[in-house]
Amino acid sequence: MRSGLLRLPAALVLAAALSGCAIPLPHTVDEETQEAVQEAVPESVSPSVGAELQRGIASWYGLPFHGRRTASGERFDMTAMTAAHPTLPFGTHVKVRSLENGREVTVRINDRGPFTKGRIIDLSHAAARAIGLLSRGTKAVSLSVVEPRDAIR
Repeated sequence: MRSGLLRLPAALVLAAALSGCAIPLPHTVDEETQEAVQEAVPESVSPSVGAELQRGIASWYGLPFHGRRTASGERFDMTAMTAAHPTLPFGTHVKVRSLENGREVTVRINDRGPFTKGRIIDLSHAAARAIGLLSRGTKAVSLSVVEPRDAIR
């Protein structure tokens, strides 16, 4: 009789311990909550072609990075008309215009950067040379997105 009384509490303790290992119920979301979440998620918006996108300071990078992989996976070529931008999609063509001398160059975004506060774009050596940026290192510019067919090569 006594052993029967001990078995019952032991069985209850064992059942309680094992219930914590049970498979949880699948997570479900009611339709109203799901719709609210979907409305809160912003859609990706492509920049308008031709409109001025940004104004700020441009810088350039060259030889120390030549041949290294860019964030897009391609190798950096300092002689190509390319640039690094923090958010524009890879492959976007951007017209960069110097606000000081009016010179323009069209570049293709293939990297991320710049990583220096206050700068909006890092140009390849060739692109920097085209707008007269090499000697100073930085220059005030405006950026506008262009169609690839409008890009001057």
